[in-house]
Amino acid sequence: MKKIILASTSYRRKELLTLLIGNNFEVQASSYDEDNTLDLPPKDLVMLHALGKGRDIASKLSEGVVISGDVVVVFNNEVFGKPHTKEKAKEILKKFSGQTVEVISGLAVIDVENKKEFQDFETTKVKFKNLTEQEIDDYVATGDPLDKGGGFGIQGQAAVFIERIEGDYPNILGLPLFKLNNLLVQAGINIFDYKT
Repeated sequence: MKKIILASTSYRRKELLTLLIGNNFEVQASSYDEDNTLDLPPKDLVMLHALGKGRDIASKLSEGVVISGDVVVVFNNEVFGKPHTKEKAKEILKKFSGQTVEVISGLAVIDVENKKEFQDFETTKVKFKNLTEQEIDDYVATGDPLDKGGGFGIQGQAAVFIERIEGDYPNILGLPLFKLNNLLVQAGINIFDYKT
């Protein structure tokens, strides 16, 4: 079995990868600096960042398979990353109120030994209900949206804001498992060889 390295310290990504292969992987934080202001279509942007994170870790290894990902929320052709401030989070959520946004993830799987790279992306549509000022204020006050792409965490209290989802649910959490497995197969990894 090849050693698997997740190039992310995201709790959700770790949790999702554990569903596939148990605790049979290492976590290494990438020092790649993502720039969401680059003039690229969102799917190309997230694939570029995912590959950059993966290559950063792969360059320090002699073997193993590196998994990396990046996620953005897109609305009206604008890319929304993590808001970091309460003011920015409120501004984003007001824009999303009553609208459908796209959550786009880029994925990269790198076979270090064979110097092969595999990439893909996934898009999921998320429909928000009409949000009141009070709901936005109450949610932002929890601090939850500040470190979430697009200013919301669907696995938490923001779940009550979401009317409908079209597409891959794990994608919204940052790791589209269907597409990931396809890439792992291309890299010669059978998830069923790993005990969960």
